[in-house]
Amino acid sequence: MIDGCMRCKYGATPMCKVNKWKLELETLRNILLESELTEELKWGAPCYTYNGKNVVLLGALKDEVVISFLKGSLIDDKKNILTKAGENSQIARIIKFTNCKQIQELKKDIAAYIKAAIEIERKGLKVTKENKIEKLPDELEEVFKNDLPYKKAFLALTPGKQRGYVIYFSQPKQTPSRISRIEKCREKIMNGEGLNDKYKSQPRNK
Repeated sequence: MIDGCMRCKYGATPMCKVNKWKLELETLRNILLESELTEELKWGAPCYTYNGKNVVLLGALKDEVVISFLKGSLIDDKKNILTKAGENSQIARIIKFTNCKQIQELKKDIAAYIKAAIEIERKGLKVTKENKIEKLPDELEEVFKNDLPYKKAFLALTPGKQRGYVIYFSQPKQTPSRISRIEKCREKIMNGEGLNDKYKSQPRNK
């Protein structure tokens, strides 16, 4: 963590976020090192594993440091200190800190949650992802009314692929931008591809 994750141009420079949070990161690291977890370096950041399985990540953000429990949704959050890692996160949970005092006050709880995370991995517990389909944007519903093949192809996609497209289509605030995205993705959807899949189709013969 001394030089940062090196994923941006500020790695190994005074501008790196790690420099702002060195004391907080070291405090959290010491708590983690007291556990049964093994410290490794993955994705440019400290990763703590149990029998080769990733359990906890430690990271620095612009406004806080976070300790991330990769199967945090399975931890019994009695202290109500866990939050979702992201708006659409189903599994990972994090605890945010902005100073060492907060860490010291929660030191026993952090250690207990680390122990719970280890036990989850020891038992081999799995997280079942919820195949949740987001509400379709009005623009997509309107396109489907006039393009039934498009609708049929979309509904034939896996729930995960559908969800990826719905989130992508819904991001722009303006209707024209949403419609543009819907139209540009038509070929991929007709080919049964996800948003981030590479095109499988070959150029059509004229």
